[in-house]
Amino acid sequence: MTHDETTSGRGPTRSWPRAVALLGVVLFLSVIRPSVLIAIPVLALFSIRGIRGRAVFIVMLAMLFTMSGNRDGIWFAERAWGLMVTGWFVALTMAVPTWRLTSRALGAVMGSLAASVALLSVRAGAWSALDWTVSDALSSSAASTLDALTVMWKGRPVSPAVVTTMYQMVEYQAAVFPALIGLASMAALGVAWWIVTSETGGGDQGIGPIAAFRFNDQLVWLLIGGLLLLVTRWGDALGRIGANAVVFMGALYAVRGAGVVMFVSRGLSLFGYGAVAVGLLFFSPFVVGIAMMIGIADTWLDLRARVGEESA
Repeated sequence: MTHDETTSGRGPTRSWPRAVALLGVVLFLSVIRPSVLIAIPVLALFSIRGIRGRAVFIVMLAMLFTMSGNRDGIWFAERAWGLMVTGWFVALTMAVPTWRLTSRALGAVMGSLAASVALLSVRAGAWSALDWTVSDALSSSAASTLDALTVMWKGRPVSPAVVTTMYQMVEYQAAVFPALIGLASMAALGVAWWIVTSETGGGDQGIGPIAAFRFNDQLVWLLIGGLLLLVTRWGDALGRIGANAVVFMGALYAVRGAGVVMFVSRGLSLFGYGAVAVGLLFFSPFVVGIAMMIGIADTWLDLRARVGEESA
């Protein structure tokens, strides 16, 4: 794994758009409470780096998010996962502080997934119970959203097409919730790291631009293995494992591909960002697929290094 490309000397104002973008990822992808995913690592990191000034109020707010809510099955599952990811992240931060934020966050998620599989496998019915709990929570959230739409539309019934689409999304989210939680957790660790380092004098340390985003090249085999499990159809369980691997690694490779584009183009203009937004809105599968292919190509060809050599 590569080392950090810190940006010492730049104030936290330079990195707040990145933190906002990561927060958007957490809100969009998380199938559990985003506040919990961010609050637990914030508490752990502040306990290590020290609390002073307005950090006291941030810690109090994080404690409120962590302790609030109905203590049902999903409540305990959310906090167990948050503690596990945070523990891995803190351990990696202390053991290998020179690793970039991406490497530490990815390592924390991978370690937590492996530990979760080990824990769930030794207890009969544990995975089925967790699967049902997450599916029930997603269905309840969808039902609440539909009720809110009904109220907004002054009692008019929601279109059957909208209802069908909503519950199809719930089924998809339930099938790949481990991958979605993993991606949201990586983004949440980034937000927590930015909050803590900004308040403790670290600036935007470790939160580099998207043009520098990369990860261990050997992880491409995880994507290939997931594709094989999907294609071979050796069973529902293996197919679901393959789908989660493809969603998780596919999203990371799409971001890596976007990083290559940003590096080659030396950044996008306002018009360029607008074009990307329109593309994602109307042609998102095509745009994401192209970015993913560029990211995979970067694994084998190291496109950014080649562009750097040509411009030297």
